[in-house]
Amino acid sequence: MARSASASDMMWRRLFRRFEDRTSHLQTRLQDMLVHALAEGFIAPGAPLPSSRSLALALGVSRTTVTLVLQALCDKGLIQARARSGYFADKAPVSTPLTALAQRSAADSADLWSARFKQRPSLQRNIRKPLDWQQQPYPFIYGQWDVGLFPFRDWRSCVLESLQAQSVRRWAVDHIDRDEESLVTQIHGRLLPARGIWVDRDEILVTNGAQHASYLLASVLMDSSTRVGVEDPGYPDARNVFSLRGAQVLPLAVDAQGLVLSPALAQCDYVYLTPSHQCPTTVTMSLERRQALLEQARAHGIVLLEDDHESELNFAGRPTPALKSLDGEGRVLYLGSLSKTLAHGLRLGYLVAPAPLVRELRAMRRLMTRHVSTNNQQAAASFIAHGFHDAYLRRLNLAYRERSRVLTAALALHAPQLQPMPTLGGSALWVQGPQGLDSAVLASRLLARGVVIEPGAVFYAQAPQACNSMRIGYSSIAAEQIEPGVRLIAAELRELGLSRL
Repeated sequence: MARSASASDMMWRRLFRRFEDRTSHLQTRLQDMLVHALAEGFIAPGAPLPSSRSLALALGVSRTTVTLVLQALCDKGLIQARARSGYFADKAPVSTPLTALAQRSAADSADLWSARFKQRPSLQRNIRKPLDWQQQPYPFIYGQWDVGLFPFRDWRSCVLESLQAQSVRRWAVDHIDRDEESLVTQIHGRLLPARGIWVDRDEILVTNGAQHASYLLASVLMDSSTRVGVEDPGYPDARNVFSLRGAQVLPLAVDAQGLVLSPALAQCDYVYLTPSHQCPTTVTMSLERRQALLEQARAHGIVLLEDDHESELNFAGRPTPALKSLDGEGRVLYLGSLSKTLAHGLRLGYLVAPAPLVRELRAMRRLMTRHVSTNNQQAAASFIAHGFHDAYLRRLNLAYRERSRVLTAALALHAPQLQPMPTLGGSALWVQGPQGLDSAVLASRLLARGVVIEPGAVFYAQAPQACNSMRIGYSSIAAEQIEPGVRLIAAELRELGLSRL
């Protein structure tokens, strides 16, 4: 009976076909294919290779040819032969010279596609974080969670609740463009009223975080004739999203109260701002300025996009009412997030806007993702409903208050040349360094010592050549690690000749 081809057979057959125009010599083709498979990780280090018999059958070549090639690779140390077990990939990665074929293929592909791109988002300036920041002893990194604070038991119970048969039947079906009703209920009845916002349910849309909300708004409301004001310094991802949609992005100055009410506002159709804790300076817009901003928005026909950035993380005073709560005309579109406080990987946020706009945004979201993951929505809804979210926020605020105090004191003691902006909360300090400091150079040098900070240049619309500002976060670092980390920052400043001590 004929042997049926497996998925593995098909993979090898297609891979072998890619090498048919490289050489007419069968053994060379086979060897190049196997080296490519090893180099690209198709065969993991230490994993077994297909037997000579199965590979010969899959490729339609003689078993002798396969055996000769396997032995040649074994002689070169790329694979290992084990008695009565076959051949195995070497545990060490294949060296660079042996991946030249793959590199040529990648170069050819890049040339083919570069002429077809209509947008190049990879060329935009973005916030970069070291991939191994969690392994560093002093991660002064912004907005990432601390595993020691997360309420695992509470979250696990909510996830298990969502896995009960009745719950699965509710969230497992295709929601098409609908949101999970239980989460909408919690946003409508708990989260928004806590910020002084009362709206109808059809004015709420669940998103994959606040950034997704910005992208939806840009897709529906903006084109090349649209003028969008963005704080400067400000959130680079929002600036990039609006630019990608072709909008004219106008930088707007900020001061110790957030967005400055300058004549430039009158040129804007929309203004994106973070009044609760301005990104990145962390300052809070006063109630008086919020009211004045709304007056200017009415006078000039501006729509305000309020990203209520870390509004729950307020430990130095009474929270200022959301800009949306002061809006009686539907002129403020409100972007909220659960990712910032609960877990970034959850990717849950919400948007509040007039019902006709939400209807269009919902239709746009359907074209992109249909709907947000409903099992996550249901677990988050339970987390809020059971009071776990409120308890977690109280715990975060207590921890962040202490960490902010320790960080501020350590900077004053060990690195007084670094001046933080006063803040009422949040999870980071925006710090101004002395003239002559390049925070990108400082960050690079500190990373070698296990200290992670964020250079400030990326937050400016026009990056200064040597930016002396930086963001030093405390959400991901234990309080007892803060002062030793600041000592290392101070030591590096001395090495750079920028010490005042």
